[in-house]
Amino acid sequence: MHGTNPQAAGTTLPLPKGRPDHFWEDLVAGDVIHTAGMTITDAHLVQWAGLTGDLVSLHLDETYAATTPFGQRIAHGPLTLSLALGLMTQTGYFSNVVAWLGLDEVRASAPVFIGDTIRVIATVDMARETKKPGQGIWKINYSVLKQDHTTVMTFSSSFIIKRK
Repeated sequence: MHGTNPQAAGTTLPLPKGRPDHFWEDLVAGDVIHTAGMTITDAHLVQWAGLTGDLVSLHLDETYAATTPFGQRIAHGPLTLSLALGLMTQTGYFSNVVAWLGLDEVRASAPVFIGDTIRVIATVDMARETKKPGQGIWKINYSVLKQDHTTVMTFSSSFIIKRK
């Protein structure tokens, strides 16, 4: 009865489909993943500031921000980083994460303004087995770009992933 869901004696309905179930073997070094985009709004900045306590005028005060070299409010760097990780999660490749090992080499290279749309291009830098037969490690290099293809942030992140 694979692929069916018994509801009552003699009747079956198709099983619901969801996000693909990816494992460590599904990515190898050199693979590239593209995410969907997300347009940054005032709500992102205000909610991030409230959630984290990062109440810096550059992000929240239009009058002050107009006097800075940016000329307007910019998104928080950690907000951009978090949204990039979230966009990658939406690809489905992280459904079998055992543990997140951390971030390295985070660099913010250009501002993200309200109204900019960001997306991620991620490259698998390393995919290696571990001593535990049911797990492997991915190291992924992220480039966060906005709509004009300007790179606004780069970083790498590593994960322990279940194996098939």
